[in-house]
Amino acid sequence: MDLMLDGKRAVVTGGNAGIGRAIGRMLAAEGAHVLLTGRNTETLGTAREEIEADGGTAHTMVADLYDGDVAQLIAAEAGKTLGGADILINNAGGSRPFGKDATEEQWDEALTLNFTRPRQIAHALLPPMQAAGWGRLIHITGKSEPEGVNGAFCAKAGIHSWSKGLSREVGNDGITSNCIAPGRIMSDQIRRNYSPEYRAEQSRTEIPVGRYGEPEELAALAVFLASPLASYITGTMIAVDGGLRRYQF
Repeated sequence: MDLMLDGKRAVVTGGNAGIGRAIGRMLAAEGAHVLLTGRNTETLGTAREEIEADGGTAHTMVADLYDGDVAQLIAAEAGKTLGGADILINNAGGSRPFGKDATEEQWDEALTLNFTRPRQIAHALLPPMQAAGWGRLIHITGKSEPEGVNGAFCAKAGIHSWSKGLSREVGNDGITSNCIAPGRIMSDQIRRNYSPEYRAEQSRTEIPVGRYGEPEELAALAVFLASPLASYITGTMIAVDGGLRRYQF
């Protein structure tokens, strides 16, 4: 299937590892020109090398969501390296679990990394998309049934609501806005935080398909949503979780 992405320009935040890296690689394989952002210069370089080895086009940018002007910097770099952006994959963020007695500083950090900065990046890239009459905004979020208080989950639930509202305002401009909520997707972070024994037990008892997912399995959906073929899909949130979540959307 031709996804008609040849020559499209995509910004992938958190594109140096895991889900973002897989999405960037798959977009480039479909002919898109990509700008990968992240905090690690080394992994950004190897991600770019992977894409270029397969004949794709990639640029990289060191970007930290803690920086107050990161949205404007990313928009400027997209203009410089790609000539603009048609697609945004809002993948960067961070989660440090805390409980109900968390400090205001902890809450500010969680909301900044997982709501404010993704929103600002989208809004920085949005005006040229509106002028062109075409664009794709795809936000990698998270689950909405936390075991306890978690600032990142709260922020990502906010992204779901904001994305839905935004989709209603920009749909007539040819722009879609959708969220993808990962379940247990294998990554270096997953390997660090969860032992093989824990992963095996959770896969057996909680995940209907019986295993953790791979980044490419989520990337396939993201790349489809980024394509012209997905022009009638907007304002939605789709879980890629092997059936882990128990509620209905």
